Amino acid sequence: MRLLVIVDTYVPERISAALQMHDLVREMLRQGHVPTVVVPAPGLDRPWRIERVDGVEVLRVRTLRTKDIGRIRRALAEWWLPYGLLRGLRASPLADVPWDGLVWYSPSIFLGPIVKHLKRRWNCRAYLILRDLFPDWAVDAGVLRRNGLAYRWFKRVERQQYAIADVIGVQTPANVPLVRRDCPAGARIEVLNNWLAPPVGEGSGDDPADGFLEGRTVFAYTGNMGPAQGMDCLVALAERMQDRREAAFLFVGRGADVPRLRALVRDRALGNVLFLDEIAASRIPDLLARCHVGLIALDPRHTTHNIPGKLLNYLHAGLPVLARINPGNDLEALIRDQGIGKVAVGDDDEGLLSMATALLDDPAMRREMADRGHALVQGMFSPVTTVTQVVDGLSSAPER
Repeated sequence: MRLLVIVDTYVPERISAALQMHDLVREMLRQGHVPTVVVPAPGLDRPWRIERVDGVEVLRVRTLRTKDIGRIRRALAEWWLPYGLLRGLRASPLADVPWDGLVWYSPSIFLGPIVKHLKRRWNCRAYLILRDLFPDWAVDAGVLRRNGLAYRWFKRVERQQYAIADVIGVQTPANVPLVRRDCPAGARIEVLNNWLAPPVGEGSGDDPADGFLEGRTVFAYTGNMGPAQGMDCLVALAERMQDRREAAFLFVGRGADVPRLRALVRDRALGNVLFLDEIAASRIPDLLARCHVGLIALDPRHTTHNIPGKLLNYLHAGLPVLARINPGNDLEALIRDQGIGKVAVGDDDEGLLSMATALLDDPAMRREMADRGHALVQGMFSPVTTVTQVVDGLSSAPER
């Protein structure tokens, strides 16, 4: 199939969405399909540029900046995003390429208009890969007010996006009814697991964590640190484990809460915590290979469900996981049923401390969990499975 993949981020960006979609389109190519990626490039010195990335055609389109700016500017820039991408596509040599299917990734929730236009022009189906339920998670995290003007606007955009899709792939079974509630009749909603290809490390090089990690059992967190994560619980855990000198906490990444969390660690004089800025994805495997437990945090106020991409990084690296998540999240059953780690639900700080201590004290248990996790990620969370499911969805979805 000739597939157009529309995203708001792609490599060389280091965030999980960019890396996941890179893995996905490479697997599409490997399976004999012809994918083309369309992605915004705010800093581009021309209206558009076509390049090859690992054999995949990538159209980068100059658009307004949507990352690391104020909320109002970001909302307006994201609203314009699909029109800017469509303008760039029309100006490029790909303007008259017929597509057999469209695949787009959310977030962002604003890409619907370009998908709608291309569906009509080429009479093809569209598959929405839906990874979080915005704006509802933002309400849960206290970022937006339910029924406020901003929430109502975002909610309208979200529903318009659902109305365009022929198939919607959500992360967990519990998200199916939540999406169905806001989705017009006709779209097929199914569980599409997250995916990650086995990473290839390039060596850590000069690493500021070298002295910090040596001789310690390291609890590592990699990825975004913002309102959706509720990272204070992990800082509090590190504070309560200060007397266990063999334990260390390593936080790697960026996010809106990083300055505040760094200040919190500094004010509390937590010598067992180290923050590192975001690093290249190719360096993560080597860094995690020197760690012992992978950390996950999700704000307990969430009412939606999420399987974080960092989970797959940990499982590939052979780490058991320690997670603090929201009540009712399908991730709880996954971790417990598969025996790949320990999980505390809600504000169970005592439970989280007890679980962390158990993992610290039992290397044999960590190894058993890691072995089960490695087997799980190679099967259930493989890009091979994901591409097969997406293509089947595009081929078999009812005409709309």
